[in-house]
Amino acid sequence: MIPLSTLVRYLDQQLRHSEIQDYPQAYNGLQLENQGKVTRIAAAVDSHSQILDAAVEAGADFLIVHHGLWWNDPRPITGISYQKIAQAIHSNLAVYGSHLPLDLHPRWGNNAVLCQRLSFKKKRPFLEMKGHEIGFLAETSIARSALQKRLESVLAGPVHLIPGGPTQIRRVGVVSGGAGNDLEKAKAAGIDTFITGEGSHWTYGAALEMGINLFYGGHYATEVFGVQTVAQHLSEKFKIPWVWIDSPSGL
Repeated sequence: MIPLSTLVRYLDQQLRHSEIQDYPQAYNGLQLENQGKVTRIAAAVDSHSQILDAAVEAGADFLIVHHGLWWNDPRPITGISYQKIAQAIHSNLAVYGSHLPLDLHPRWGNNAVLCQRLSFKKKRPFLEMKGHEIGFLAETSIARSALQKRLESVLAGPVHLIPGGPTQIRRVGVVSGGAGNDLEKAKAAGIDTFITGEGSHWTYGAALEMGINLFYGGHYATEVFGVQTVAQHLSEKFKIPWVWIDSPSGL
């Protein structure tokens, strides 16, 4: 057991929530508290009702997510919103979210861990969002077909390739989630290949015109790494068990 306040204070400091600007709807930090103690941690990408139910069923009293409870303008807590908040409160489940701060964390972040799993060692920060470089640019030498196989292995599923760039890859940009619409910014950084989760339809033609290989691995699939890594770290540091709540969207 650990006090909820101790866990929250540690995460806030390590993830630098007070320093990193995010989108207005992405509230970072403790979003729903419990009765003050944590005995079991759950981790998930999202925070919809089915995930909260699964966390409760797993016996967790602290849920850390990448996409928090609030992704719309403030609104009355009624209907489905009331039902899921009421269930979490009734079950003593605290909910903690971290969006861009977790994306860009140098050790725990989605992009840092994804680069590690892809064996990209020579890398530097890449692609500015909200005043911070959120991803990584890696220098490598790998055949496009080999990188596709490696990426599919790491993400445990198929990826969509738009083959606009060279067959021998040298400079790869990695940004998890929905960064496909930032393709022009990525091209300006001098990459020949961009790995992200998803993007708009127009990025197909744009990638061909810009001469970039564009890999779409799925928004969900590219963002499982951060919360898993944080939960594992917390479990080891505070001697608390943790469980992974998998709810793939296929998107």
